[in-house]
Amino acid sequence: MNKAVIRWISGPVLRAVTRDPFRIHEAVGVGSKGLLGEVIRMQDDEITVQLFEDGTGLRPGDFVQGQGMPLSVPLGPGLLGNIFDGLLRPLSGENRDFLVPGRFDPPPGRFLFASTVEPGRILKGGDPFATVRPLNRAASQPGKEQLCLVSPERAGEVVWIAPAGEYTDEETVCRLRDGQGREVELAMRHAWPVRRPRPVTRRLPVGPPLLTGQRILDTLFPVARGGKAMVPGGFGTGKTVLLETIAKWCDADVIIYLGCGERGNEMAGVLDEFPQLEDPRTGRPLMERMVVIANTSNMPVAAREASVYTGITVAEYFRDQGLKVALMADSTSRWAEALREVSGRLGELPGEAGYPAYLSTRLAEFYERAARVITLSGENGSLTVMGAVSPPSSDFSEPVTIQTKRYVRNFWALDRKRAQARFYPAIDPISSYSEDADGLAAWWSQEGAPDWAAHRRRFLTLLEEQTRLERMARILGKDALPPVQRLTLLCAELVNDGFLRQSAFSVQDRHASPRKQIRMMGLLIRFMDRAALAVADGVTVERITALSILRRLQRMGEEIGDEEWERFDALDALLESDFSALAAGGEEKRS
Repeated sequence: MNKAVIRWISGPVLRAVTRDPFRIHEAVGVGSKGLLGEVIRMQDDEITVQLFEDGTGLRPGDFVQGQGMPLSVPLGPGLLGNIFDGLLRPLSGENRDFLVPGRFDPPPGRFLFASTVEPGRILKGGDPFATVRPLNRAASQPGKEQLCLVSPERAGEVVWIAPAGEYTDEETVCRLRDGQGREVELAMRHAWPVRRPRPVTRRLPVGPPLLTGQRILDTLFPVARGGKAMVPGGFGTGKTVLLETIAKWCDADVIIYLGCGERGNEMAGVLDEFPQLEDPRTGRPLMERMVVIANTSNMPVAAREASVYTGITVAEYFRDQGLKVALMADSTSRWAEALREVSGRLGELPGEAGYPAYLSTRLAEFYERAARVITLSGENGSLTVMGAVSPPSSDFSEPVTIQTKRYVRNFWALDRKRAQARFYPAIDPISSYSEDADGLAAWWSQEGAPDWAAHRRRFLTLLEEQTRLERMARILGKDALPPVQRLTLLCAELVNDGFLRQSAFSVQDRHASPRKQIRMMGLLIRFMDRAALAVADGVTVERITALSILRRLQRMGEEIGDEEWERFDALDALLESDFSALAAGGEEKRS
């Protein structure tokens, strides 16, 4: 094994002298405890290592031991339903009150194993060879068991497969004979380097929408499966709450929630809440289809830098099983700050705001691993990435926000004024955008909304017009505006209150199905059309404001559930009767 001797230490960065050959990104053990580190620079007989654990007690003269492989994490059936740190060490279960320095192999778990291949079968990398499920529940993935995959670097003919039964995930359950005649042992789990994307057969165009249940996202700013979205917002604007809501209600098969550099008390709330949540799709605990990776701000800074790669590697593993995976990273700004701190200790020339010059490259490497793909086994899987960004003072011109915008197609900007007004979700419809929306119109048409794209554009145009008119109203006064412009303000307020605002505390309103969103959008469009005709016929805006249907439309999200279509029909009938009565009253006055 390669060895080196420490000669210089500065926080999480150390330099060591060696005559042995090391490699860039090779994992190393440092000191007597074998603290995990990674080679990040080599020059002559000196290597530079970033340390992923607290280096208190290290001193020049201690040894650095090479591990002969890149920084890797074990991927297997023991991931779902558990909580890990940024290096995939378990934070839940028995005797996990404290992390043991230098210990990184998670304790083995026992699973029910059932092979799906016979001896003589030729397996290539990425092929499934068995199904597994935990002993303590019916299935780890509701409706679909987990698959045991051959590592993408392995292939060969099956010479032995274990009979069905209980095994630990580190036991050998299959043996292959490769092309050179050597036997290769397979367990339920295998290791994979976190900085290397897992290979696929083919990348596909982004697919149907990832439904979140949040109307402002699904209707105005949808993200496609395999897409990329960023959620920028200042302190207190609701980034974490929004990502937690999406994690609960989105239609992904597996959720990876990555808390990167967040405050300890905030992550403690997440870790306390998620295990208690009920999966709305199955009625079982939501954690059964989740993996939570918690790397708080007081953990070693280099581990924070590695945590985003750990999270997306875990997500790719489930994607390779043909599943729809959603990754929420909160937040990539803290990750960028870790890059900046390590870069400063390395003495690298700083770029804008002190961030390293390769910030853009690292962001691209992360977000480009999101995709909808044909896996090595021929399955259709997807990985959707949503990353929160925490710009100081809500300054969207700072480097992390600007650079991230280059690599995502969806920009969900959180507005401080909306958040302070208790408007949830506090997404600003003016500065937000979705480049996936045009490609999703066909899907909405199949769901019964052929005019979805036109209605969406009409909503966005109305909200933009509201911003312009509100500036005029502050100067001239609202009553000085012509009736048509006052009606525009009324309709925009109705869209905001009746459609975009969504109560997370309401059983009826915390989630909206596509069909419910279509019905709500249709009712609002009909109101806007009938109101415009009424104003053109001389009806005053004040009389339209007094209609009973207006209050009902503002409250329909909270009052009507997903399956109560007859109540939407009743609202439609009330809308027609109110405007018919309004028109009749106008005719009487003219006569």
